Amino acid sequence: MSRPPRPFAVGLVQMRCSDDPEANLRHATEGLREAAAKGAQIACLPELFRTQYFCQVEDASRFDLAEPIPGPTTEALASVARETSMVVVGSIFERRAAGVYHNTAVVLDADGSLVGRYRKMHIPDDPLYFEKYYFTPGDLGFQAFETRHARIGTLVCWDQWYPEAARLTALRGAEVLFYPTAIGWHPSEKDQYGEAQASAWETIQRSHAIANGVYVAAVNRIGHEGPSTGGLEFWGGSFLADPFGRVLVRAARDTEEVLVATCDPKLQEETRRNWPFLRDRRIDAYAPITQRFLDDR
Repeated sequence: MSRPPRPFAVGLVQMRCSDDPEANLRHATEGLREAAAKGAQIACLPELFRTQYFCQVEDASRFDLAEPIPGPTTEALASVARETSMVVVGSIFERRAAGVYHNTAVVLDADGSLVGRYRKMHIPDDPLYFEKYYFTPGDLGFQAFETRHARIGTLVCWDQWYPEAARLTALRGAEVLFYPTAIGWHPSEKDQYGEAQASAWETIQRSHAIANGVYVAAVNRIGHEGPSTGGLEFWGGSFLADPFGRVLVRAARDTEEVLVATCDPKLQEETRRNWPFLRDRRIDAYAPITQRFLDDR
C-alpha cells in the first residue's frame, strides 16, 4: 500500500430511477455532490443507475442503452470526481463490441482518472432478472483498485451471494467491498417471502465483512419499476457494515437517501488480529472448490 492507512468516509447514494436516462444521470451526480458535501471521500451509486432495470424483459432494442467505456457516463462521473476530489464507483451497461456487452463497475479516482473496471462475473437468469440475455460474464477476474483515499474492491449485485468472490477480492487487499445493486421483490411474493429475502440479502453481505475482516457497502435503488400489476419493487436498504459485520448506517426501504460513514483501517487491523481467519485458512485443502459439485461422478 503506497499511502499510510487512515480513516476514510464512504458515501452510499440510494436513488429512484426514472425512464429518462439523462435525468437519472443528473440525479445521480446530484447525489454524489451531496455525498461529498457530507464529507464522503469515496461514493457509490446503485447498479445500472442510468436506466430503469431493463432486464425484466428480453428485448434486443435495449442493447441500444449500452455505451463504451470511456463514454458519456464515465465522463460525467469523472467530472464530479474532479470537482469534489472524491472517488466514484459507478455501474454501467458496457458496450465492448457488437454483440458483446457487460454489466460493469468503474472506479474513477479523485482526479477523475479511470482507475479500472470490474465486469460482473455471476450473471443471474430468474423471472424478471433475465441478465444472461444481455450480459457476457466478466473476464477480468476479481480485483482491487488503489485510489487516493483507500484500496477498494468492486463487485456487482448477484456477485454478493458468492463468498468466493468476496474472498478473492479481499485477498487483493481491498479495505472495503462495494456492491452496486438492483434487487427487489416480486410484488406477489412480498407478503410471504419479502422479509426473509431482504434479511438473507443483508446477512450474506455482513458475513462477507466478518469472514474477510473488511468493510462492505451495498448500494440499492428504490421504487416500483415495470407494469403496475407486476414488475419489481426495489427494496432499498443500502448499508455499510464494518469488519465485524456491524451495520454502521442503513437506508430505508422506500426513501432516497445519501448516507455517509467513516471506515477506519485500524479497526480492520484490530479485527483481523483477534479473529485471524485469513491466517488460519487451509489453502492446501481447498483445491476441490474449483469443481462444480463433489459427488464422485
